[in-house]
Amino acid sequence: MTAPLLEILPDKPALVQRALTLVTDAIRNAVADHDYCTLALAGGSTPKPLYAGLAEQDLPWEKLYIFWGDERYVPIDHPDSNAGMAKAAWLDRVPIPPDHILVTPTLEGDPAASASLYEAMVKSMFGGLQGTSPDQIPEFDLILLGMGDDGHTASLFPHTAALAVEDRLVTVGNKGDDSRITFTAPLINHSRQVLFLVAGADKQAALAQVFAAEGDDQAYPSRLVRPQGELRWLLDRQAVGDLNLGSTPPS
Repeated sequence: MTAPLLEILPDKPALVQRALTLVTDAIRNAVADHDYCTLALAGGSTPKPLYAGLAEQDLPWEKLYIFWGDERYVPIDHPDSNAGMAKAAWLDRVPIPPDHILVTPTLEGDPAASASLYEAMVKSMFGGLQGTSPDQIPEFDLILLGMGDDGHTASLFPHTAALAVEDRLVTVGNKGDDSRITFTAPLINHSRQVLFLVAGADKQAALAQVFAAEGDDQAYPSRLVRPQGELRWLLDRQAVGDLNLGSTPPS
């Protein structure tokens, strides 16, 4: 991987504006390079204004393919649905072809079955776009990630079985008794670019551990994100506080 990049923004609106620039640039650059862009979205409150901003952009929507890095096991019309949030804030407001939006299945009644189904959907889409075989790891143009105050990212939670999954693209992530569907670390790390968006003072303790030169990947799963391509962290000043993070997180 290339050296990680770190940017500290004065506040959350500035972080969102910087993310908007980076995401629109990534979409345009991918389309210019290979005539499409594959983008995996994050859930949570931080990216919601980013999605609203993307809805106002003039982009080659027909060239965009949308996925989710993780999803709660709820129907899409549930207020906790990551896909439902992104559709309301952005995707339903622009002319992306419906078959280019791969919503995570959550109605099977079995999270493991849903994870297997979503993996098959991802493989099928990338097989058509990149000619990848079922045993190859797809290469996303951009994966958006957040980080929880416990250091988790996507639905890769501390000390859970999902962290050890290396032979799947999608698996079940567990937060206590709450099952979710999540990309695995190998799929995330095969991407061309990963962009972390992290805001809020409650993230300081986890950031200190994630950016430590030596640390526990199992306790702070965001440390597992080491993509083959570019890794960029956007942090707001509240998230950083008085921390001395150095120039980059560990590589």
